[in-house]
Amino acid sequence: MKKTLGMMIAELRKEHGMTQIQLAEKMGVTDKAVSKWERDLSCPDINALPHLAALFNISVDELMQLKKDASAPRKRRKELIDLILKAVALAMGIAVVVLSVLNKLAAESGIVLLGIGMTCIGISSFHKNE
Repeated sequence: MKKTLGMMIAELRKEHGMTQIQLAEKMGVTDKAVSKWERDLSCPDINALPHLAALFNISVDELMQLKKDASAPRKRRKELIDLILKAVALAMGIAVVVLSVLNKLAAESGIVLLGIGMTCIGISSFHKNE
């Protein structure tokens, strides 16, 4: 779950052992302003974000949670592999039907094509459960 900016500020402030008053003093705002940030009732001025991030030893991207989820490319890759496996299985099935109708398919070749298709379906099922 993605945290709100206020949740991030509160979490980082606590991790760094600061009170709202201490953070407010370092940021040149009131403790009431910090309280409003943490409750998502307002946000720090955009020009203050680099200073706020620097206080917590992180980048503005990290503060704003702009870094991409490292697992996203892996998830997309898994989805693509699953789609390819299913497409190959479907293509093998269609090839068997079409070639059979045209009387251009030897029994052994049909078994091989269907075997490839079934193997792809099996791999796809296994791949999903990883």
